[in-house]
Parts: sequence; structure tokens; C-alpha cells
Amino acid sequence: MPILKSLGVAGSKVPGVGTLPQRSSRNPFEEVSGLEEEEAGGLGTLPNGTSCRRRATLEKLAGLAPLRLGWAPGRRAGSPGDGQPRSFLGRVLTPGLRRSSADFGLLARLQGTRAQGDEEATGEAARRLAFLRLGRGPKPRRASLAERVVPAGEAAPEPPPKVPEPPKMKEPLSVLEILSLIQQRELARADEHILELEAEELASSGGGAPGPPKVEGAGGGRRARDVALLYEALQRELWALVRETLAGPGPGAGAGAGAVAQLGQVLVQEEAADGRRGPGAARRLRARWAEAVARAARERLEAAAPGAPGGLAAQLEALRARLLEDMGVVRGRLAPAYPAGLGAFGVYLRGYHGALAEWLAAAARRRLSLSDRYALLHWHNQVYPREVLGLVNVVALENGELGSLLSPGTVRGLEDECVTDVKAQTRAALLRVLQEDEEHWGGTEDWTSSLAQDVCELLEEHTERAPRISQEFGERMAYCCLGGLAEFLQSFQQRVERFHENPGIRELLPDTYISRTITLVNCGPSLRALAERLARVGPPESEPAREAATSALDRVTRLCHRVLADLLFQELQPHFNKLMRRKWLSSPEALDGIVGTLGAQALALRRMQDEPYQALVAELHRRALVEYVRPLLRGRLRCRSARTRSRVAGRLREDAAQLQRLFRRLESQASWLDAVVPHLAEVLQLEDTPSIQVEVGVLVRDYPDIRRKHVAALLDIRGLRNTAARHEILAVARDLELSEGKALSPPRDRAFFTDIPVPRPPFCLGLPLFPGRLPLSQLARPSLACLPRLRPPSPSRPWAQC
Repeated sequence: MPILKSLGVAGSKVPGVGTLPQRSSRNPFEEVSGLEEEEAGGLGTLPNGTSCRRRATLEKLAGLAPLRLGWAPGRRAGSPGDGQPRSFLGRVLTPGLRRSSADFGLLARLQGTRAQGDEEATGEAARRLAFLRLGRGPKPRRASLAERVVPAGEAAPEPPPKVPEPPKMKEPLSVLEILSLIQQRELARADEHILELEAEELASSGGGAPGPPKVEGAGGGRRARDVALLYEALQRELWALVRETLAGPGPGAGAGAGAVAQLGQVLVQEEAADGRRGPGAARRLRARWAEAVARAARERLEAAAPGAPGGLAAQLEALRARLLEDMGVVRGRLAPAYPAGLGAFGVYLRGYHGALAEWLAAAARRRLSLSDRYALLHWHNQVYPREVLGLVNVVALENGELGSLLSPGTVRGLEDECVTDVKAQTRAALLRVLQEDEEHWGGTEDWTSSLAQDVCELLEEHTERAPRISQEFGERMAYCCLGGLAEFLQSFQQRVERFHENPGIRELLPDTYISRTITLVNCGPSLRALAERLARVGPPESEPAREAATSALDRVTRLCHRVLADLLFQELQPHFNKLMRRKWLSSPEALDGIVGTLGAQALALRRMQDEPYQALVAELHRRALVEYVRPLLRGRLRCRSARTRSRVAGRLREDAAQLQRLFRRLESQASWLDAVVPHLAEVLQLEDTPSIQVEVGVLVRDYPDIRRKHVAALLDIRGLRNTAARHEILAVARDLELSEGKALSPPRDRAFFTDIPVPRPPFCLGLPLFPGRLPLSQLARPSLACLPRLRPPSPSRPWAQC
């Protein structure tokens, strides 16, 4: 024992351990070994996992414990009495107690010093043990207990079965360790420990619902604050994870999916805990998760379209690309990582939908140009449903369909602004185009008008874009444009009338004047087609505007046709004056001049578009035959013999055939005019009264505008003097006049005899108007025949007696 006495250990009292026994019968080295075995069986390990075997041995031997640690639940020697708090390390190292958040600042500051002190103490103990083992030699083998009890040569009994040790209780983590788990993104494990800490706080507060605790003392308040701070830290990491996973997969797709899976597990755990907490104390992390997704979506959309230089259309295109990109990430990588019960895809889709609705509502409140309004409405009504939601699996939504991005009132307001702007802009633009075009009407230079094309382009820009947004908006825009077109055409009609009424314009070269007139007529077909199309697309109340537009175009077309026909027939009039005379019966010169002039002028009329050209040729056809028949019914010829009537009828048939060939070559559609001259020739040539009656009936049927005065003039030309025969023939025309009130008058383009005036009927002496009232005594007196009224002869209009 001299070594132990020199060290002052034997019989001394070590604090926290007790008095070391004095073993005088053993070797000092054996004493040291026995102490090691005793400590190995009794002391075990420290709560932080380090072995206290050697340190405790050295402390028992030399009393070198620098901190005098106590391992039993008892107090350290010299510690304060009951009611005084333990030292920091005593509380840290005592099993079963959770360290509070206030201790971890000290632990972090002492961590480096403590680690250095442990290393120094371990090294010193090793050196001392090495010194004590000097000269000891190898450790002798000691007989086991079984060898000592059982004699040699006998079989040793089986060892008793080992009693299973009770499972070690998991030591609760401190607040700082839970915070460390949160920072390391071990979110599910951290949430489990937070729930345990919350349960402890709930138990210490009397079993009430979690929330603002009602505790006595500072310990309970500190624990409640720890829970609140840990939840704040956990939510910060959760929502940061939401933003990061939307921005990209992070360090790897697998790592990102794992973090998202932990996020989903936390939501499931907290939702289950909310069921235990009750509605008043539920933390509702699932709802906050949806809000975090919406915030992240808002940030993503705002970053995608911060104000592109291309205007609102470019920003909307950037939003479309970002939506497709992010929803592809959600559908392919994020949504499968969440638990199925959370409906992650629907949460993300609704978050983006709500963020997009806020963005569009803010854009709609700004002062937008007309093109930007069109772009916004088209994107809202067509692009988003078709190119975004149409490519996304919307069927995965749990709570039905998504709502509208913009409210109906906002959409209606944008449409109203578009209609108002279009009405103002198109009115000014159409008047400007008309003014620019009118400046060239009176010029003599070569010029091609683009008035109709410009007008159609101005209006079709709006009438084509609006229906692509919605059918109702297309109808409103069509009605607006049709009203503007009708107003423009009325102004166009007034300017065309002023153009033709200006005497200075008529002094232009005939070819230039005709060319300008044809140009004005050519504006009609395209503008008429536009008005009809707008009326079909527009609402029923657009019919008055269509009628106004069509009426203005009809007046312009009729005016220009009349001007062109007047110019042409001024040139043809000398040839028509040669008709129905003696020379006409023997020479086709007059008709050849008419046909040649019409054929030459038709080349200039070919520059007219088909629709007005057909109408003009039909009018020329009708007017040419009217001018041909007019001198016949005015009595230039008087046929007194059958031979003369046959010659006149034959000449009429030849001229009718030649005119028919001419207008067929000119592509006239007025074929109803071809039979008028042959019918007149038949009335002149037939001899018997019934045949004449039949032919007059056919003439009246085909040309309802013929009157008795025309038939009477025709009978005078053929020299029919028989009163009874005349009255029988005229009875056909009388029946027409009596039924005139029941029949509709023919349209203007089907009227022929209306434009042919005839001389007044002859004055009859004592004869009634109708043969039914004629006395038989007067019918037997041929001397009372009808005589023509006396009038002075005109040298310019001599009667041709044949």
C-alpha cells in the first residue's frame, strides 16, 4: 500500500462515490484491477454516450475529479439544499430530464472547452495507469467461479439463462436538438418530437387544449414558448421547401422528392394531431400549406412577366409558358411524392389559378389600349381554357371545376370599352379614308381606288377578333361595325351624288369620267357583302342598319348605272332616230350602228365587277329595246295592207334576233326581254281577230305593265278599223286594268311598257268606252267610226303612210 498511501487514496473519501475500502491483503495492482471491474459493472456510461469507466477509477484512486460529478440521482457534496436549482451540467447529464432552450446557448459555448478538457483528462488517466502497471507483468489468469465450485473432472453445469434486459427508454430530445433536425430538413422526425414536447406541455398545464397555456411558474411558460418557436421554425422550412421545389429539383430529383415526402408526412401528422386538439386549438397546417403554395405561385408568375417589352400580349405568353412548365413539374415530380390523401395536384392547380386570377384582375384595372384589351379577353376566354387547362389533368381535382379567372362584370366592362373604342376609332378612320379617296375623283391622272379594301380591312380586324373571344362579344362587335358601316355608306352616297352633279366633272374627258364612275360602282359588291355578313353575325336588331347600308349602296349603283347608260344612249340616239321609217324597212344601217356602238362600249364596261356589270348590261338591254319599240308605238308607221304588215313584222323579227345575239354576247341575264319584239310582230301580222286576241293575251301575261293604250296604238299601226274587233281585242287589256288592284305591280327591273309613252287615244263620236254598252243601232252605222283628234301637223314628225 505504499503507493496508495503516497497518493493519499486509501481510506480517503471521494465525494459522490464514498470511502474507498482498505484492502491490505491484495497487491495494489490487483486492487486497481478490482476497482476497474467494479466500476465497469456499476457506473456504466454517461448519458451523452461516453464511457466513465476510467475517469471514475482515477477519481476514486486520486480524487482528481475537476467537476465532482454525481452520477446518482442524489446531490453533489456541498450542493444547495432543496429548492435550489441544480447546476447546468447536472441538469444536462441527468437522465429523464429534457433540456430547455435556455441551456443550449451555454452548451454551445461550452462545447469546445468541454471537449478539450475531456481529451486532456483521458490522456492523463492513461499515463497514470501505465505508471501503475510498471513491473506488474502480465495479468494472471483467474479461475472462473465455475472452476472454483465444480471439482476437476466433473462437468460444469449449464449457465443460468440470461434474463432479457428491459428496453431502454428513448431519451427525449432537447429543444436545440429538435431545432437542429429542422435545419437539417429532417422535418417528419422533428415534427414528431415537437408533438411530444407539446404533449408534455399539455400534461404539465393540466390537460387542457394546446394553445396559449395557463401555467404557473416560468417553466411551463418557457416550454410553451419553445413549442411555438419550434412550430414557427418548422413552418419556415416547410414553406421554403414549397418555393424551392417549384423553382427546380434542387441538388437532385431524388433529394427533392424525399424532402417533399417529408413535407407531406408532416401535414398528415399535423392533421391527425388537429383531430386530437379540437377545432379551437387546431393548427391547420394543411390550409397554411395551400396558402404557401398560392404565395409561391404568385411569386413565380410575377417573376415570369415583370413587364415584357412586347406589351400585355408578351406578358400573357410568358405566363402561359410558366404555367405549363410549373404544372409539368407538379404533375411529374411533386404530386406523386405527396401522400395521396392530400390531393396535392389540385392544391397546386388551385394555387396557380388563384394567383393568375389576381394578376389578370390587376391588369384589367390598368388603362389598357384596344389591342391589349383584345389580348386579355382572348387569353382569358380561349388560350387559358384550351392551351393550359386543356393540357392539365383537371379531372384530378376533388372539389369540382375551377372558377372563372375574371368576374363577369369585369369581362363585360372590358367588352364595353372595346366596343366604345372601336366605334370611335372606326368612325374617324373611315371618314379619313373616304376623304383621301375623294381627292382623286376629279383628277385626270391614272389612279386605282382602294376604298372598299381599306374599309373592309378596318372593320374585319374587329369583326374577326371578337368572335374568337366569345359568340356574344362577336355579335355586339358586328352590330357596332354594321352601324359604323351604314353611317359611312350614307356619307359615301352623298359624296358620289355631289360628284355627278358637279358640272366641272362632266367636262372631263369621257373616258376619265367613265373610269371614275366604274371605280365608284366597283366599291359596291365588297361593301354589300360585308354588310350582309355583319347582319348575319349580329343580333336581330341589326336589320335596320343592314337595310340602311344596302339602300345607300343601291342608290350609288343606280346613279352610276344611269350616268353610264345616259352617256351611252346619247351616242346611240342618232341611230334610234332612223328606226321605223321607210329607209329602215329596206336597210339595216340603223340597227348595225346600234349594235356596233353597244359592242364597242361594252369593252370599257368589262372593267366593272360581275355583280354591277350584270345589272348594268340588263339595264342596257331593257333600255335598248325600249328605245327600239318606242318609235313603233308612237305611230311612225301605218300599215294599210297585209303585204306591208308582213314586211314590218319580218323586219322586227330580224332586228330582235340581232339584238338578242348582241346581248347574249354581252352576258345579259335579262332573257325575259327577248320575246317582246316577236310578240309585237305577231300582233301586226295576224289577220283573224281570235288569233290577235290570243297573242295580246300572251303579251299581257308576259309583260303585265302593258296598258290598253299600248294595244290600241299597236292596232292603229296595223290599220285595224273594225270597231267590234278592236273592242274584242282591247277587252283583254281591260280585264287586266280591272284586276290591277288585285295584282302586284312588277318590279322596276321587270318594267318595259311603263317607260313607253303613247299618243292620246283617238276621239270617238258617240261611242261608249266599252263595247258591252254600245247600242246595236250604232254598231250598224260604220260612218261613226273612231276618228283621231285633230292637231296641227309637225314638220319634224311626219306620218309615214304605207
